[in-house]
Amino acid sequence: MNTTTNGRHQVVVIGSGFGGLFGTKALRRADVDVTMIAKTTHHLFQPLLYQVATGILSEGEIAPATREVLSGQDNATVLLGEVTDIDLDARTVTHHVLGRRTVTSYDSLLVAAGAGQSYFGNDHFAEFAPGMKSIDDALELRGRIFGAFELAEVMAGKGDDVDHLLTFVVVGAGPTGVEMAGQIAELSRKTLRKDFRHINSRDARVILVDAASQVLPPFGATLGEKSKKALEDLGVEVQLGAMVTDVDERGLEVQDKSGQKRRIESVTKIWAAGVQASSIGKTLAEQSGASLDRAGRIGVNPDLTLPGYPEVFVVGDMIALNNLPGVAQVAIQGAKYAAKEIKGRLTDQPAQKPFKYFDKGSMATISRFDAVALIGKVKLSGFIAWLMWLGVHLIYLTGFKNQFTALIHWAVTFLSNDRSQRTATEQQIFARMALKRLPKGATELVSEPGTFGSDQRRAELEAQALEEARLTDAGVRGRAS
Repeated sequence: MNTTTNGRHQVVVIGSGFGGLFGTKALRRADVDVTMIAKTTHHLFQPLLYQVATGILSEGEIAPATREVLSGQDNATVLLGEVTDIDLDARTVTHHVLGRRTVTSYDSLLVAAGAGQSYFGNDHFAEFAPGMKSIDDALELRGRIFGAFELAEVMAGKGDDVDHLLTFVVVGAGPTGVEMAGQIAELSRKTLRKDFRHINSRDARVILVDAASQVLPPFGATLGEKSKKALEDLGVEVQLGAMVTDVDERGLEVQDKSGQKRRIESVTKIWAAGVQASSIGKTLAEQSGASLDRAGRIGVNPDLTLPGYPEVFVVGDMIALNNLPGVAQVAIQGAKYAAKEIKGRLTDQPAQKPFKYFDKGSMATISRFDAVALIGKVKLSGFIAWLMWLGVHLIYLTGFKNQFTALIHWAVTFLSNDRSQRTATEQQIFARMALKRLPKGATELVSEPGTFGSDQRRAELEAQALEEARLTDAGVRGRAS
């Protein structure tokens, strides 16, 4: 295998999620230099994003700084940047951050770029129904959820109708959608019940919509039905067999199995349906000839390598292999397998057997003290399943500090119905759309000689972005009234 001029094998890891982090840590004692390239500065524990969005946990508790996590690993370097190109023949990775371009060479490549939200070809839905894949998404949703109650209080004080403000629609009845719907229901019926004077938060409608015929399809019919009943006991309206056909600022349109369309008036929509693999998969497929499925996942060899390029490993949500699910354990186990293979090649060890995923089970929480779990053929629900969910998620949170603070916040929330992370700002709600209206996004706000103009131009662009955010805010308020 090739090495760089310093004599050490160079491994580049793309992504700081479960696959990227566990793959990097698995190479801790190997005679290699590891460079992790990620578009965020943190490692995200994605299964708990909904708790950030609903005020239970802070973003720092589920997203520790990647540099801090890897600070004790001397052979690891962390670079911020979004990967825009991979040259498989030259063995280079190109990444950008705010217009700055960097090219990094590799001897082995571990691609763990994950997946984003899929709107099934209707990407314009994202403007009105944020997904649940990033810290930015969670903070924006927190602002939208708590902001809807605040705006309803103001409008109700004027005698205006606020039903559309107090209707929350979650699209997608998978684990994320179920957990999100359950938490919004608990928030409105317990946490906020004494906080307002002109509205009764318990009157809020929480609607869970999905085109599927059951809740939590991967968990089977029995647990799916139990979950549906538990949600309905919380006050959630579960609407199955309903496909979303349109989304706008004031609501969404759904089509039932009969073909009949109806409209739900709702200002706050959360999209938790479908995933799309990182576009890096397409880049790899074009150069290697590997197949891509409808979700953008790339076909890999049984040893997780890219066809024709044994030095390139792809793991996690990006791969199409043996119908593996897009869960954290697939990424973790795949990354460890790839790291072991890299180390084995350096010491001339025989190749491993094909990758085999060990399914440790699936869990989803519905409300406090209530969850469902599927472990092999064992099906659990209720308090026991909730305790198991609590323990597993606590174990996999990165760092003792985060585990301890998360445990404290859980104790406060579950025992008193209080939530300490309820801060929301207008910037959280509107900054995403304001940045999208700039042709080059955040890059246009950064002045670089000969590239983006003078400091005066940067000031003009900043003012433009803020003005657009203000106008968007004013427009939303106007339509709400």
